[in-house]
Amino acid sequence: MEPDIEAGAAMSRETERALALFGASVFLFPTPLEELADVAHEIGARVMYDGAHVLGLIAGGVFQDPLREGADVMTGSSHKTFPGPQGGFLLSNDDDEKFHRRLNNAVFPGTNSSYHLHHVAGKVVALSEFEAFGEQYARDTVRNAKALAAALATEGFDVLAEDRGFTASHQVLTRHGETDSGAGRKAAAMLEEAGIITNMNMLPGDTKAMTPSGLRLGVQELTRHGMGTTEMEEVATCFRRVLIDQEDPSTVKTRVNQIRSDFTEVRYCFQE
Repeated sequence: MEPDIEAGAAMSRETERALALFGASVFLFPTPLEELADVAHEIGARVMYDGAHVLGLIAGGVFQDPLREGADVMTGSSHKTFPGPQGGFLLSNDDDEKFHRRLNNAVFPGTNSSYHLHHVAGKVVALSEFEAFGEQYARDTVRNAKALAAALATEGFDVLAEDRGFTASHQVLTRHGETDSGAGRKAAAMLEEAGIITNMNMLPGDTKAMTPSGLRLGVQELTRHGMGTTEMEEVATCFRRVLIDQEDPSTVKTRVNQIRSDFTEVRYCFQE
C-alpha cells in the first residue's frame, strides 16, 4: 500500500508531461507529495492534487497540506469528508494572475455553465460550521476509522495495511476473497440486506471492477451523527454476524436499526 517514489520520479522524467496529477479514491494514507512534486517542477510541469475524498481531513489539519507540499492546485469535493452540499472547490496559493485567469476560464465558461447559487449559500454555511467544528470532526473521523479497522481485524476480517496502522484517513479497506472473485460484491449485497451500506471496491491485485475482492468503508457519516469508538466496535460485530457467522441479514438489521436510532442528530454544526 505504499507508492514507489523512485519509479514515479523516473516515469515523470521520461514522459515530461505538462501536468502531474496526484489523487486516489482509495486513500488510506497521505501522498508523498513533496518528493514527487519536486520532480514535476524540475521538468516544468504543474502539480495538481485531487483531494476529493480527503478535503475535510486536510481542512481539519489531520492529513496532509498539499499546497505547502508542492501542489500548484488542489481540487476537492464539498460533500465527502468535507460536510457540505454537492460540489467542489478549486484552490491555489500561486500568486500568478495569468495562471488564475486560466483556471477561472477553464471552469467557466470552459466546463461549467452555472455555479448554482443555492449551492454557494450552502457552502458558506458549511465553511462557517467547519471553521467552528472542523478540527474536532476531522480528528474524530480518523479516530473512528482506526477503531473500526482494529475492531474488524479483531473480529477476524482481513483488513488491509495492518503494518501501517490500517489507515490515517476516514477509509478502511477489507478483503473478502481471492482477487477478481466477486467476494466484495457479494459482501456488499449481504451487508445492504442488513441495512449497512458499503462500497465494493477493487484492491491491489484486482483487475475487474465489477467483481472485486474487497470493500471500501468510510466513517465520516457515522462520525457526523455522533458515533464514537464504542459504536465502531458494534458495527464490526454486525459485520461479523452477517459475513462470518452467516446470520440472517434481516435479524442483524434489527440491531443495526437500534444502533442508528440512538444517533439521529447531526453533530459538528450550528444547532440553530
